[in-house]
Amino acid sequence: MRSRHAQIAALVAAVVAVQLATQLLGKPFFLTQLTMAAYATLVVIGLSLLMGYAGQISLGHAGFFAIGGYSSAALTTLDLSPRRQEPLVAALERMHLLVGRPDLYGGHPLGVHPWAAFACAVLLAVGVAWLIGIPVLRLKGHTLAMATLGFGIIVHSIVLGTQGLGAADGISSVPPFEILPGLRVGGSVASRLQNYYVAWGLVALGMLLLLNLVHSRVGRALRSIHGAEDAAGAMGVDTARHKLATFVLSAAMAAVAGVFLTHFNGGIGPSEASVGKSVRYVAIVAVGGMGSLWGTLTLSAVLEFFSLRGWFGSLDDAVFGTILIAVMLFSPEGILHLDLRAAALGLLGRLRASKGRSVR
Repeated sequence: MRSRHAQIAALVAAVVAVQLATQLLGKPFFLTQLTMAAYATLVVIGLSLLMGYAGQISLGHAGFFAIGGYSSAALTTLDLSPRRQEPLVAALERMHLLVGRPDLYGGHPLGVHPWAAFACAVLLAVGVAWLIGIPVLRLKGHTLAMATLGFGIIVHSIVLGTQGLGAADGISSVPPFEILPGLRVGGSVASRLQNYYVAWGLVALGMLLLLNLVHSRVGRALRSIHGAEDAAGAMGVDTARHKLATFVLSAAMAAVAGVFLTHFNGGIGPSEASVGKSVRYVAIVAVGGMGSLWGTLTLSAVLEFFSLRGWFGSLDDAVFGTILIAVMLFSPEGILHLDLRAAALGLLGRLRASKGRSVR
């Protein structure tokens, strides 16, 4: 337990050091991309638990991200002021679940409080994950991947074709999320620093949760399922329950990230639910190491930051693909296990063998 707390303390220290470095270098605007990278990382570490410990692949996690983001955006931008006299709306307002806010046109719409919207969004994602997880997680390998891919395509089609969700334009003018008085998640420059710490604070809490989980009895059960599911079931491990619970937890983490990033950006579009996003998440987990939470976190933070800064330009997906191929060839266990000397010798051996065959 002390070791896990020390690891989280090291993560917090690294987060503080990066923030101080941006200040000393005169580049505080880097915090915007670092904040967005943190929310992507929150999705990826949850997926790392599912893939690396429960042995289940999901190509639909962008769908859970979108469920969280779209649900919170729709509820907080909904104007219930014309229905203020209705009993249900009046009751919700008395319970402080509705809040008024000024808009760009001088009006004062009445929408759902961000905390209530957050709870509804995460519960919806959990419910959907539970409903589809019961039948889908009976599948294995490529059939499971195809089933979760189908779920992601369905979510993307729904948000793209639903006018109430903005269709191709998405939902904009999403209000800031006031977590505590004076502490708001939003896109204003004045709150850039506190947004950075909120985002990475969520990542630290997520890592603490997952580290405690994988070192618990549940974590041992998950590793046994990953290693040999039939043998784990024969030893009394409830494989179906553990796989479903892990799937639901990873979906909930994706939904939380979707809610916070939507309020930070002030909107969300259908691209967040695209299949490409889900594939990207899976690729980062594969490169970081299937069972390496820290490897996944580090790689996600670095690559997402570079991508958001536009360092790769139009070759962004090509760079991710090249890194994935290289790591799968030379370090299948993840980039933190990469042995550069062994990789160089292996590449040299392949080149010599190829040259020898061409000569013959």
